[in-house]
Amino acid sequence: MSLMLEQLEPKSIWENFEALNAIPRASKKEERVIQFMIDFGLKLNLETQKDAVGNVIIRKPASVGMEKHKTVVLQSHLDMVHQKNNDTVFDFDSEGISMWIDGDWVRAEGTTLGADNGIGVAAIMGLLAASHISHPALEALFTIDEETGMTGAMGLQGGVLTGDILLNLDTEQDDEIDIGCAGGIDITAKLTYTPEPIKGQAVGYKLAVKGLHGGHSGMEIHKGLGNANKLLNRVLYRLMPYDIYLVEIDGGGLRNAIPRESWATLAILPQYEAAALSVIEDEVQAIKNELSTTEDGLDITCLSFELEKAKALPGLLRDQLIKAVYAAPNGVYRMSADFEGLVETSNNIARVVVRNGELVIKCLTRSSVESSKTDLANALKCCFELMGANVSFSGDYPGWTPKADSEILKVFQISYEELFQEQPSVVACHAGLECGILGKNYPAMDMISFGPTILGAHSPQERVSIRSVQKFWTLLTHVLQNIPLKTK
Repeated sequence: MSLMLEQLEPKSIWENFEALNAIPRASKKEERVIQFMIDFGLKLNLETQKDAVGNVIIRKPASVGMEKHKTVVLQSHLDMVHQKNNDTVFDFDSEGISMWIDGDWVRAEGTTLGADNGIGVAAIMGLLAASHISHPALEALFTIDEETGMTGAMGLQGGVLTGDILLNLDTEQDDEIDIGCAGGIDITAKLTYTPEPIKGQAVGYKLAVKGLHGGHSGMEIHKGLGNANKLLNRVLYRLMPYDIYLVEIDGGGLRNAIPRESWATLAILPQYEAAALSVIEDEVQAIKNELSTTEDGLDITCLSFELEKAKALPGLLRDQLIKAVYAAPNGVYRMSADFEGLVETSNNIARVVVRNGELVIKCLTRSSVESSKTDLANALKCCFELMGANVSFSGDYPGWTPKADSEILKVFQISYEELFQEQPSVVACHAGLECGILGKNYPAMDMISFGPTILGAHSPQERVSIRSVQKFWTLLTHVLQNIPLKTK
């Protein structure tokens, strides 16, 4: 382990986390990390298997004296979100994550850290390798592709697992115990167009939005953070009276990350140039004033550059696109009437691309209520169809319905209060956890989710609290020593 992390406790988690972060593990590119986990299990002489879709299952017998207790499934996902700052030179396909300590936080150098869900994976690895921790029989389930479709959880067949209890280690506040989560659906709008030549002596400009915090489009959707795609589009809307040429747009990235950056290439005719630039300046100032509390690093620029034989969106489609993105719901759509402070339904306009005759808009809609999720998805579908786009739905996954009388919940509450002399918050979250999907094939399994405090997930601001990891490990090991007896 590096000198930087070797001082941290518990050593087993940080050692495993560093080894895991040395391996590129983007969603849908998990081949290397899958083999890493298989090798890890086999090296420990534990029963290890890979299922048909690539999930890895490692089984460890109960400690002496714990054989009559219920079998526990420990579950985390292997993939991580790959995001970096524009000025960071980094190849996610070949480089490992570079980490550093900032007070109580472990961070990455200009990229996502992978604590989501790497700390959970590292903790499970620590338990599998430990000889001094008392525990019941364990089934470690390492799923793939959680971040871009949850296809690992969806592909896990019934009957593979034998556990009675599932502990999902993918929650990001150490004082919370999750007993429910939102489902989600991907909305994609596409159309093709024939670019038109720019007439006259139009001046080229690059309009860019950057410096936003970004973050998890479920866990942080309620924080009033700026969405770079919406902010860019807001400025473009103010420019509509000046008949601008819209050449190109490239905004956002992954569906589950609030967009931090977005830019557009446009051209302005000389007679409108001064007025258009004045409008941009006014709108930028208004946006900065509105977001001064939540987005102190926001930077919106409009710089001239030399256009070379550029072609643009047809004028009618330009107007339809700008109006559609402006009208499309983004952020919190409805708060829950049943759980105070819980976002029920939301949407993230995650990606907007206009380039070389193709237009694509990608959204992720989440809700803990299936009918509300469908309603918002249909609203977005109508919005984008009005501009002539073909709209498709994909990646639909269910939410996880809370079970207030959960036996493992009671164990957690008792353990938490004994260890920390306070009560945990029992919550449902707006993120997409795999529990709801896994529960379809394992309906009798008692499930709960918890984890250490991770902030800024899905963005280069991602960081994990060192003290929180210690707290998380203490709680996890204590709970495993207090798992209920088998009923049969």
